[in-house]
Amino acid sequence: MFKTKITKDEVNLLPVVIFEGKITIVDDLSKIDPAIEELRKSPVVGLDTETKPAFTRGTHNKVSLVQISTLDHCFLFRLNKTNFPTALADFLADESVKKIGLSLRDDFSGLNKHQIFKPANFVDIQSIAQSYGIMELSLQKIYAILFEKKISKSQRLSNWESPELTEQQQRYAATDAWASLQIYLRLMNEKKLTKIEIDKLVLQNMLEQKAMNNQPETPLV
Repeated sequence: MFKTKITKDEVNLLPVVIFEGKITIVDDLSKIDPAIEELRKSPVVGLDTETKPAFTRGTHNKVSLVQISTLDHCFLFRLNKTNFPTALADFLADESVKKIGLSLRDDFSGLNKHQIFKPANFVDIQSIAQSYGIMELSLQKIYAILFEKKISKSQRLSNWESPELTEQQQRYAATDAWASLQIYLRLMNEKKLTKIEIDKLVLQNMLEQKAMNNQPETPLV
């Protein structure tokens, strides 16, 4: 059975992992159809999005980037340059290709602000991790438990609407989508816990969390 939880300190001690496959930037409408055609060759892909950070209260930006990855090729769709193409929306609504991600409701909610569509055949890592005894919810921690490597978050608050994405931005974006796919494929090769085992872990996790919340503050000396 996998570790149930992992601390930030434990994650920070792990070696950093990065997507080393091919990256294709889709920043022109002429590149949309070839990218979608290539992605349709894979029965399952990893999915993530990035949004330009807003540092002013009340300001909300639209999704800037959609990352869709196979195990060796990631496509970065720059919506700030192409808007949200119908072909991409159709792909996300296609039942024949499984899409894997984390907190996908947030991603789809953001994309629906560009164009209304109905996503289909998707799996949220958060909804299945518990079945394998993993009580963490973040992509970084789930990946660390499964692969003993750390996904860097250093580019998370960078400008995703820059005229050109840096190599670091491209690799960061691709890594998140690719990592979701890796997690899913790994879990599909593992045996799920029984309901009794899961319930026991959930209760144990709740008690530990409650104990932490009730800990008295350390008095100042």
